[in-house]
Amino acid sequence: MAWELSLAVDPASPQPIFLQIARALSDDIRRGRLRAGAELPGSRALARSLSVHRNTVLAAYRELAAEGWIEASAARGTFVAAELPAPAPRRFARRAAARTEAPARLGFDLGATSLRPLPLAAEGTLRMSGGLPDMRLVPTDALARAYRRALRAEAKRLLDYADPRGHERLRAALAAMLSAVRGLAAGPESVLVTRGSQMAIDLVARALIAPGDAVAVESYGYRPAWEALRLAGARLVPVPVDAAGLSVDALAELAERERVRAVYVTPHHQYPTTAVLAPGRRIALLELCRSRRVAVIEDDYDHEFHYDGRPVLPLASADTAGVVVYVGTLSKILAPGLRLGFVVAPEPLIERLALHRAFVDRQGDHAVERAVAELLEDGEVQRHAQRARRIYRARRDLLVEALRARLGHALDFRVPAGGMALWARVDAAIDADAWAERALARKVAFSAGRRYAFDGKRRPFLRLGFAALDEGEIREAVERMVKAI
Repeated sequence: MAWELSLAVDPASPQPIFLQIARALSDDIRRGRLRAGAELPGSRALARSLSVHRNTVLAAYRELAAEGWIEASAARGTFVAAELPAPAPRRFARRAAARTEAPARLGFDLGATSLRPLPLAAEGTLRMSGGLPDMRLVPTDALARAYRRALRAEAKRLLDYADPRGHERLRAALAAMLSAVRGLAAGPESVLVTRGSQMAIDLVARALIAPGDAVAVESYGYRPAWEALRLAGARLVPVPVDAAGLSVDALAELAERERVRAVYVTPHHQYPTTAVLAPGRRIALLELCRSRRVAVIEDDYDHEFHYDGRPVLPLASADTAGVVVYVGTLSKILAPGLRLGFVVAPEPLIERLALHRAFVDRQGDHAVERAVAELLEDGEVQRHAQRARRIYRARRDLLVEALRARLGHALDFRVPAGGMALWARVDAAIDADAWAERALARKVAFSAGRRYAFDGKRRPFLRLGFAALDEGEIREAVERMVKAI
């Protein structure tokens, strides 16, 4: 059923009602609210919605037809004219404001911003630009069945306002997973579900940071997280990263010079270099932050995908002082479009985050959360993660082989022990940024090092994702890279 058409009609106006209706419709056509060829309501339906006599609407339609704004057919109905008349003054619109289209400019000052839109690849582009999962592997049938069961079981409750911390079954299922797989001694009361890890970082920043607070970040890192911290008022200070992860010595020197409120870190597979934080540095980081009361925001974005040796447990699993705020996501295990992330922290912070969330987003999608909880309880997510891990490892190995065979002269890299992308140094004779631009024209997308550098300056590196592409697509992507070099 079509929506009722809303028009402003004033019975107290000296202008006849039929002219008010005609003026309102022609104005809506001129400013684009009603498009050429759009079907208009029948005279009875419009008269009923406006509480006027049908003859009044018919008179308005006759006026519009005479002016060339609409076309009427007894068999088909009434439509906005395919070819609209020139915007000349109309005899019944002398007192109308000259509204021809929606405003293109603001009527107030917006102010400057340093924010830039996140890149989007054109249709048909082979995307190697980040840690994207392969959405073709997602168990969509099982998810759809679980969603239907959730709505059948408790539709009224799931579609109502609810707990901003997230659905209790998903919080319990996540706590069980984190305890079994990642070594976190967390119960449901220590978990808050968010719309992706980006919201999690944003909420943590709002709850922890005051304007001007110093927050340490990795000198190569995840810019969307940096911007979320900045929007909360943080003054970001870069700390060097090397093959063993974040330099804790450099962080300690920074903490000697000024008070550091928090440190944002990706210790499992450092983003973007994939370096794993060395055991000694892990211990030193926790001790430093305990002694100086610095919050550690640990972003463990792709924990499930570790291929060689045993996966390293999160910092949060060894935290006895309550300094680690653990941020995770189901975007890599399942799909980013589900927008499911989570925070694990001591209860006082979870309560504060829930309070902020209630005024920012109110709550998440409890129907989706309930469905995904069922998939976790049934082991569907675990089986999917195991399958994806085998597939992604094979794709990593294939990309490594193809790069060495076709671009060994241009790229040097270590095979990452885990993750969904590799980090490669580009030969000094090659401009990494120009290569990435030329490759995008050939419909293969990857990112040069400057995108991840804190200072935004050129760096001779590429980040090449492999998880989202199948074997044929990986080979084709490398060939396009070769042609673009």
